[in-house]
Amino acid sequence: MYTIVTGAAGFIGSNLVKALNERGEKNIIAVDNLSKADKFRNLVDCEIADYLDKQEFIERLQAGHFDGEVDAILHEGACSDTMETDGRYMMENNYRYSLSLLDWCLDQDVQLLYASSAATYGGSTVFREERQYEAPLNVYGYSKFLFDQIVRRRLAEIGPSASQVVGFRYFNVYGPRESHKGRMASVAFHHFNQFRADGKVKLFEGCDGYADGEQKRDFVYVGDVAKVNLFFLDHPEKSGIFNLGTGRAQSFNDVAVASVNGCRALAGEARLPLATLLADGLIEYVPFPEALKGKYQSFTQADLGNLRKAGYEDDFATVEEGVQRYVEWLDARV
Repeated sequence: MYTIVTGAAGFIGSNLVKALNERGEKNIIAVDNLSKADKFRNLVDCEIADYLDKQEFIERLQAGHFDGEVDAILHEGACSDTMETDGRYMMENNYRYSLSLLDWCLDQDVQLLYASSAATYGGSTVFREERQYEAPLNVYGYSKFLFDQIVRRRLAEIGPSASQVVGFRYFNVYGPRESHKGRMASVAFHHFNQFRADGKVKLFEGCDGYADGEQKRDFVYVGDVAKVNLFFLDHPEKSGIFNLGTGRAQSFNDVAVASVNGCRALAGEARLPLATLLADGLIEYVPFPEALKGKYQSFTQADLGNLRKAGYEDDFATVEEGVQRYVEWLDARV
């Protein structure tokens, strides 16, 4: 029997493949689109049974080639570019493709764990998995939001007899294996590279009433994301849509300080507070982009109530802890 990971060469997908390997699972079919071939590097240290292009996979799935051969699908494949303006592409790639997998998994009694997004909340100030707080600001968020609504409806219609379906509303995930994402990679990734190249990192000036660098997000380390996925994989009786963040908002200033101090620690230099880093020119602020105004979440913080009720009890890394691990990982690969 196979475990299938879509988006397997991507950021979260490849971390899931590696996490499965680390607990002895190698009968994995990796599904992705390698039109951007550099992503293959994310799988070089992973063990898989086969690789399929995402279009070939869905065609073979619908033709019955995998009937009775699959335990679970971890569906991470999606276009995650929040600046994408081609709505037809976004809905076909993120919504319609996911719907085909949902139909097949329910029919075959196969576990489906999929990537939703905190972008479903848009400009909301409450981040709880309830319809009244969901108002996406872009078509990416809408594609995730709409699929979540279908999942809710299907689970309600089928009831307890339905096979497991779990959606994870990822907040700001950062960590190893994201370099292929380019401008969509995390701020921690960009800070590391900026500091190595220029000896300083850049942050947006304040917006929406927040001081410079004080916009806050729920930054979650990808290792914690993998742990939550595996928890639900091991508990097929649990279904639903769950926030996956730390439950703790931290500022972009916090990320910058952690990134710079992580790099300084590698060089044997002392850690410095924000005020000193600003005074020394190691952190600087740049104008807030016009293109992002009205489309930017200045504050996110996952409500973890439902996740905790589902039985997940482990702690999540703070920005200071997670960024330090990430900086060390990046440094080892420079």
